[in-house]
Amino acid sequence: MAGDWEKTTLGAEVDLLTGFPFKSERYTDSADSIPLVRGDNIVQGAMRWDGVKRWPLSERCEHSLYELREGDVVLAMDRPWIEAGLKYAAISKHDLPCLLVQRTARLRGGPRLDTRFLRYLIGSREFTQHIHAITTGTAVPHISGKQIKDFKFTLPPLAEQKAIAAVLRALDDKIELNRRMNATLEAIARALFLSWFVDFDPVRAKLDGRQPVGMDSATAALFPAHFDHKAEGVVPTGWRATTLSEVIEILDSKRIPLSGREREARKGKYPYHGAASVMDYVDDYLFDGIYTLMGEDGSVINEDGTPVLQYVWGKFWVNNHAHVLRGKNGISTEHLLLHLKGCNIAPFVNGAVQPKLNQGNMNRIPFMLPPPEIGKAFAMTIAPLFAQIRINTEQSRKLATLRDTLLPKLLSGEIQTTI
Repeated sequence: MAGDWEKTTLGAEVDLLTGFPFKSERYTDSADSIPLVRGDNIVQGAMRWDGVKRWPLSERCEHSLYELREGDVVLAMDRPWIEAGLKYAAISKHDLPCLLVQRTARLRGGPRLDTRFLRYLIGSREFTQHIHAITTGTAVPHISGKQIKDFKFTLPPLAEQKAIAAVLRALDDKIELNRRMNATLEAIARALFLSWFVDFDPVRAKLDGRQPVGMDSATAALFPAHFDHKAEGVVPTGWRATTLSEVIEILDSKRIPLSGREREARKGKYPYHGAASVMDYVDDYLFDGIYTLMGEDGSVINEDGTPVLQYVWGKFWVNNHAHVLRGKNGISTEHLLLHLKGCNIAPFVNGAVQPKLNQGNMNRIPFMLPPPEIGKAFAMTIAPLFAQIRINTEQSRKLATLRDTLLPKLLSGEIQTTI
């Protein structure tokens, strides 16, 4: 470490602001509104906008103090640290405009601290350990602004901060680009799913004597040109309404939970999945292939009523908090995933203290079953989209590993950038 690196605290170097107590009864669903950044919108190093709450755009100026800027670092103050990691993120231009809600903190660098460098300081193992050690509260773990400011670290010269941030930012920019590409690919797959299996566009086109848009003649020939009126509603001829039990293979019996102590003793390269995310990496695997994970208890249902899902592949371990599913009877695992993403599972979730989706209730979730040849055609249509999603994700994982390896070495001065 160079001699001009100084010992300091966050409190001496940052502008920290906690959010405004926006009243929930004033939330709006209007398109003319501004997103609110709550702790639920902050995940491990990224923002998550599903289930976002909004505020009337007409009142934006009244709360200008709480408006976020590109590069601002936000940190959840309630439940700031979970097993998947620290709940922090840097605001990107794609997140704007947005306003900061109470029990979240916004950090900006001061004259001696570059905000882009601050992002990586907050993402460091040392800061996570600091937060983990000071978190208070039992029902809702909490940190205060003072506790955040008390974090001690070594401050490089400003030019070195910018150089460090530039190296790490290049990796994060590619990771973000891959994430956005994947969101687009999934949106395309989702649009195809809705067209085929919800709006029945190919059937309606044939009923009107038209060629289905964007579909080759061989695939179009698989669809009927008529609907049947049944008790469950209008259904394409030859299709039928059923439940998940007919189209899913459940592999829950292969799951084995590991305690935190066991996972610590068995560190390795294979992801260990909980109900909502990767919780750790262990030295062995239980599954090898492509699966959909669906939360069984704890993290089960999103605010909009849809299930908590993970699309996973390769070799991995799963604990007993997520159902492990594959498609069957002509339904691919990706088809299953797209169907579940649009399901309201609230009627099937029980549990007074902790939400739970047991196998029996999961099996009762409705499903529209087409003839096998249509299921196969859809699987082939979306396969290249999901193959690219997997490629992009694997690349991002490698880049994230490289970033996380470089980060402590750069922050400690063990590796010096060229200035």
